[in-house]
Amino acid sequence: MIADLRSDTVTRPTPAMLDAMWSAPVGDDVFGDDPTVKELEQFCANLMGMDAAIFCPSGTMTNQIGVRLHLKPFEEVICYRGSHVYLNEGGGIAGNSSASVRPLEAADGILNPAMIEANINPDDPHYARTALVSLENTVNRAGGSYYTLEQVAAISTNSRRLGLRMHLDGARLFNALVETGESARQYGSHFDSISICLSKGLGAPVGSVLLCRKELEHAARRSRKAFGGGMRQAGYLAAAGLFALKNNVSRLKEDHQRARLLGETLAGLGIVKQVLPVRTNIVIFELEASVPVAPMLKWLEEHGVRAIGFGHQTIRLVTHLDFNDDMLQHTTDTLKKLSNR
Repeated sequence: MIADLRSDTVTRPTPAMLDAMWSAPVGDDVFGDDPTVKELEQFCANLMGMDAAIFCPSGTMTNQIGVRLHLKPFEEVICYRGSHVYLNEGGGIAGNSSASVRPLEAADGILNPAMIEANINPDDPHYARTALVSLENTVNRAGGSYYTLEQVAAISTNSRRLGLRMHLDGARLFNALVETGESARQYGSHFDSISICLSKGLGAPVGSVLLCRKELEHAARRSRKAFGGGMRQAGYLAAAGLFALKNNVSRLKEDHQRARLLGETLAGLGIVKQVLPVRTNIVIFELEASVPVAPMLKWLEEHGVRAIGFGHQTIRLVTHLDFNDDMLQHTTDTLKKLSNR
């Protein structure tokens, strides 16, 4: 048995999802002729309370387009120092938008209005002009922590008062929503652009969607073309995304429960220094200094558990719809053997 916990991107389409893909009506989306892509985009716009939606190949692309919509060269975006848009998108903000980043330290990766306001640059030619706030929900490097809608609203209200635009990297937004019980549609009034990922916990094989205000849609589609994101008969992929949104959101709670059980097991191991609080489907734990990460990952792989290193002395596990109860039992049994190595 192999329990692949490297990411929630490793899922495979279910037979029902494959049936939806196989039967999807398609056209040439670059010409605007793919009916299934149009259906997905309209569905997402309605779901998130936004005017427009653009289907793209990846979350990195939707984030980079979103940031580019709001930044001019020599401007700056404020974000959490561990955010994906800053750390894990190949320096895209600098390369694609000719802009700089003000990365902030924050407990659990959660920014607040006061820290954002304190880091706005003065109106002085020596400084980049602060123009954008980018939030991440859930926060990957903070162990799947999440913003509540109340926290988002407070940040948005104050940021807009100060003349800043708002972007959301909502790669795992639905993981947050099933925990808070809040409505996706309410997010639309607090952001100028939102990126949602279909190929993580929702289980689609490919794709993310950028949502934005109507007046930004043309610029967003122009950027998608420039970034190489125009696809032809993309409806086969869009059909998987539609299926995922309609069928795989509520079951995310199962992933969260399994992740908590993994966290409880790890917390009882002598070689584990600490486990970050497990709030959704991400488990990050730190090994004691005497236990090197690379041999540990190799040992886990040899015993049927795949994980990834996640920084100094840390390992990440991510639960998903292809990780079932039998795999959970296998993984917990394997983890309990660690201290006896």
